[in-house]
Amino acid sequence: MTLSPAPPSLLIDPAEPVRNLDPETLSRAIALRDWLVTSAVLMHDPNDLLNGFIAHLQDIGIPIDRAASAIEALHSEYAGVGRFWTREEGTVVRYLPHGDQRGQIYMSSPFAHVNRTGEWLLLDLGTTPDDMFPIVPELKETGYRHYLTIPMPFSNGAKNAISFATRSPKGFDERALLVLRLVIPSFTLVFELRATSSRLDDVLRIYVGEEPHKAILSGAILRGQVTRIRSAILFADMRDYTRISSTLSPEHAVELLNNYFDCLVPPIEDEGGEVLKYLGDGLLAIVRDRGDDTGGAPQAALSAATKAIRRIHAANNEGRFPVPINIGIALHHGDAAYGNVGSGRRLDFTVIGRDVNIASRIADLNKTLGEPLLMSKSFVEHLWGNPVPLGAHQIDGFDEKVEIFRP
Repeated sequence: MTLSPAPPSLLIDPAEPVRNLDPETLSRAIALRDWLVTSAVLMHDPNDLLNGFIAHLQDIGIPIDRAASAIEALHSEYAGVGRFWTREEGTVVRYLPHGDQRGQIYMSSPFAHVNRTGEWLLLDLGTTPDDMFPIVPELKETGYRHYLTIPMPFSNGAKNAISFATRSPKGFDERALLVLRLVIPSFTLVFELRATSSRLDDVLRIYVGEEPHKAILSGAILRGQVTRIRSAILFADMRDYTRISSTLSPEHAVELLNNYFDCLVPPIEDEGGEVLKYLGDGLLAIVRDRGDDTGGAPQAALSAATKAIRRIHAANNEGRFPVPINIGIALHHGDAAYGNVGSGRRLDFTVIGRDVNIASRIADLNKTLGEPLLMSKSFVEHLWGNPVPLGAHQIDGFDEKVEIFRP
């Protein structure tokens, strides 16, 4: 294994590239650094940022044939994002999973090495033993000469890295390393800005939903602001959850809820709907009206509801729950309103409104009527089929009775 001539942090001697690069290369490297902090910083897609950076390095004469970056993420479904670029295929994005297997792969990689040491790692693949890192044999088989890995520490402590490989017989020479030492700090800064924006976007989307997260990021953060969405409204909850959960440990109760929501949420999302709120053992979701097509959203919501019920039955038959569970779903059509409520520094982007309340109260009738799926008159008016009327019923909080139907 060969280390480059100890290229430690540029902060130790930031003048070294300036002293040792020829004037033309220095000018082009500075132009690349300027591009990073003026143009690349405005790019919203990290793929475009990586592709543009590689193209500029190649224009300077750095023989890059392969590149890969690994950036930590703050996401419930994956631990990081890997971007892999080759001349032949361009950029491919892979989401790096949570879990022990991913950790074992990472700990034996050059990326983990540079993040531990904080120093650059340059492998001369002509002399590097195959067992130095698991990736070495693959790099040799595909004809690479040098493999360079560079740490990209972020200000929040996240440990990230980028690697470059070349098939050029001369590998990465001193000129290439000096150029990279000059521009990598700016590239890291710009990538951190993109990653920070993605983290904020991801976390908000996970915890408040698609549309509310967009509203918050666009500036709808004042208390009292309200947004209305004309839509089919789906309210679902588990029957007898309090009794069932009283016999479970908190860990098993969480597992039950997650398995339960795994039956509900995918059908909703598959039909173009979105979950606005989780409410203990229940959820509130909508399918937006699609322009003048007032029947499309209710039909999609009905399809999602029937699929969810079938999935619950299948999960019961497969023994995925500690005891068989039942679900009640109510469907209504109207305005779902959401806005900022709360006080002081703590606000909640919550769902409110008359039509939301009607949907939740109809769900109270599921057990009374012995039906897993109930619909309001304003919902069935938009359907293409012939629902079965179940009469007019009084619901809590409303003076007038509501006509109820089942599929």
